[in-house]
Amino acid sequence: MPGKIRTALKVDFDKPAGEQPYLHNRWHPDIPFCGTIKNGETVKIECLDWTGGQIKNDDSADDILNVDLTRVHYLSGPFEIEEAEPGDILLIEIMDVQPFQDQPWGFTGVFHKENGGGFLDEIYPDAAKAIWDFEGIHCTSRHIPGVKFAGLIHPGILGCAPSSEILAEWNRREQELIETTSLPKERVVALPPLPTSVHAGSASDDIKEKVGKEGARTIPGRPEHGGNCDIKNLSRGSKVYLPVHVKGAKFSVGDLHFSQGDGEISFCKEPQLALISIIADFPGGAIEIAGEITINFKVMKGGQKELGMVNGKSPIYIPGPVETQFGPGRYIYFEGFSVDEHGKQYYNDATVAYRQTCLRVIEYLRRYGYNDYQIYLLLSCAPIQGHIAGIVDIPNTCTTIGLPVDIFDFDIMPGAPVKKLDLGSCPMAYKK
Repeated sequence: MPGKIRTALKVDFDKPAGEQPYLHNRWHPDIPFCGTIKNGETVKIECLDWTGGQIKNDDSADDILNVDLTRVHYLSGPFEIEEAEPGDILLIEIMDVQPFQDQPWGFTGVFHKENGGGFLDEIYPDAAKAIWDFEGIHCTSRHIPGVKFAGLIHPGILGCAPSSEILAEWNRREQELIETTSLPKERVVALPPLPTSVHAGSASDDIKEKVGKEGARTIPGRPEHGGNCDIKNLSRGSKVYLPVHVKGAKFSVGDLHFSQGDGEISFCKEPQLALISIIADFPGGAIEIAGEITINFKVMKGGQKELGMVNGKSPIYIPGPVETQFGPGRYIYFEGFSVDEHGKQYYNDATVAYRQTCLRVIEYLRRYGYNDYQIYLLLSCAPIQGHIAGIVDIPNTCTTIGLPVDIFDFDIMPGAPVKKLDLGSCPMAYKK
């Protein structure tokens, strides 16, 4: 008979994340193991929220405005998975993800343009926050009233450590992008290794210094290992097939989300300002939580060859049976194209198109009494469906957002009477 599930890692809310030896905030093969998990074992792993507890459950956005983005993305791990070797696949099955029982809340935020920025920060440059309260599987927010939806809880980040060779390749190609980009100088296109606020778990000072100089930042997902992919469907029951590149796998997980919309738009993964190049690795505007994830681990010997993962690329996954339930006729779909708000034409630019799709939703929902920042926050964390509809009809890529109408407690369907309601506002903060 199965016994009690072991907790493989517990976090400490009374100690800074950067002082906890079982957390880290870089990808590097030399970061020491924090513990061992048997092949076939199911364990519980605790995770801090991605800011390490910097954001509070209150009605001020000052903490979002002033968040220290050099002290974020602390991952739980890395774990040694017994029997795992390079060339294998680590099959993880997500059995459960839950917020801590004594912390039944989460947050969504918009960074200020000068401290991280966001997907729409040219239009919405200020900082904003919404707190979400959990009631079972559902969430509501006093800062965005009139909505309620079930959370599709998932990890934003999971992956195995790169080998030294793969790490060197990450740094080579990202540095090449930095040096050769045709974008304006003020656009930061990638973040190279940075010693500032590096945390390498229980590593010695020498190894910590090495990780600071070489370690890959955790902002982007990468083809060799997954990492920060923010896939909202990686919820309970999902299976992820991760390539193993070092002995023991060195698996890590973190950045838990109660809910997320496709794109996670309200926080930025593309810093807009050159000064942001000093900032560490910041994720997106889901409903961010601290919590506990339960995972089963299995090693597939020789799995990369078996699954056709050429050169260890890329992870694949099978979604679990848990999904938000909205009928096909219960979404309103909005379209966007590769023409920006100033009328400038771009060539098949899906980023421009998705920004325009977001703006169409904001224009639609503000008629009901929400302000633009409330809608911006909502689009980042509610279970919207984002898709590329067409990418071959030059010069315009077409993207769509499906907005589930049943998350609102009033009728937003086209043709229904529009009544402007008093829907309050979300906390805001401004640079002085």
